Amino acid sequence: MRILRAFRAASLAAFALAGAAMLPAPAAADAGQLHARHGQLREQLRNSPFGSAMHIDSAEQPDTLRGDVYAVLDHSFATVSQALKDPARWCDILILPFNTKYCHAVDGPNGPALLVRIGRKYDQPVEQAFRLEFAYRSVAARPDYFESRLSAPSGPMGTRDYRIAVSAVPLDDGKRTFLQLSYAYGFGSLGRMAMQAYLGTVGADKIGFTVTGRDGNGQPQFIGGVRGAVERNAMRYYLAIDAYLDSLSAPAPKQVEERIRRWFAATERFPQQLREMPFPTYATMKMVEHERQQTLLQ
Repeated sequence: MRILRAFRAASLAAFALAGAAMLPAPAAADAGQLHARHGQLREQLRNSPFGSAMHIDSAEQPDTLRGDVYAVLDHSFATVSQALKDPARWCDILILPFNTKYCHAVDGPNGPALLVRIGRKYDQPVEQAFRLEFAYRSVAARPDYFESRLSAPSGPMGTRDYRIAVSAVPLDDGKRTFLQLSYAYGFGSLGRMAMQAYLGTVGADKIGFTVTGRDGNGQPQFIGGVRGAVERNAMRYYLAIDAYLDSLSAPAPKQVEERIRRWFAATERFPQQLREMPFPTYATMKMVEHERQQTLLQ
């Protein structure tokens, strides 16, 4: 029983961390490829079930998991690229999901980095949360293409190679933006055991967003398992980016409250997948964590 409890706790940490770390196969820093992807997804974006022009993909390989969110943003390309090239602003985004307890941008020995702490559960004290350092890299910041990446070499219980990447191209003469949010992480045998423990306990009934079929009443059936977990995390972080960009139109003193409100409201559109707690609990917690992230924790 002690071993099973340890794997359950580790699995929660691994999946929480998967939410904070994102990216797929290495991006090509190529505007043409991303425009081509937009063309390929035109019908899916136009007929998206998400209430906005959005499409989500996920993939499971023997030792990696990956998720990708593609979306057309009603934000100018200049606004998106300016906001997402600043490591400190990335912390304002990453802090929004419920299990991120801390994020602080620093100038590390090898360049900019984000010091992040991820909890196994939303109310875990920050001192007990898993510590992770993401290296930040600006891959491209051109008038026709933007890409930023975060990467961390290791995680808890046999997980590794955590990555985050966001790439974007302008649409409609730059008035709108086509964005790809990608994430992935690798795992060994210990990490696989942790995932199986998670899926056999607290993650057993959780679902993702990909429709795999219909039941006898014609209702959609959604993907579960590790791909469902990957898709939930991808959606949380895409919604965090969108909430942050939306908040920039508010007066500066109101922007923190605005993005907290917008992120929660956006997740409530998908209660089966993303509901975790009532808004007062979430808002109070995030205001405390926003204040905490202004100070460097040792």
